Amino acid sequence: MGRSYLFECEKCNFKAIVSGGADEGYEFSVQTAACKDCRNLFDAVVRWRVPENGLKIPNEVQRLRFRKPASETPPSMEALLNRLPLAGKRFKWAQFKIRCPVSLAHRVQAWNEPGKCPRCGTFLDKSALPFRHWE
Repeated sequence: MGRSYLFECEKCNFKAIVSGGADEGYEFSVQTAACKDCRNLFDAVVRWRVPENGLKIPNEVQRLRFRKPASETPPSMEALLNRLPLAGKRFKWAQFKIRCPVSLAHRVQAWNEPGKCPRCGTFLDKSALPFRHWE
């Protein structure tokens, strides 16, 4: 089961709800990342459990198809959280690179807590209790 926490910066009031590093659930795995161009934190889907006979691609990924093949464009974490459980008996794992949700051309890097604020460079404070549990 994965967990998302609230990270806050005391200096610039930046707030982000992210896992704080690599985290894994039953259906997918995420890695928290920092975009150098957006100056924001986000959870990027890096692994997704899909039926072996075919991949049902979310609508938001289909819109981006003209830029990159669907196998390279990961769905957002919110899209996967709002899906119904997958039916079937045989599954495989689809692997993705970390990509910015705003633009595929943005420069991103993995971010792990304790980490610095992407806007001002001060260390972020993590909430004591998880903001959200996900599978």
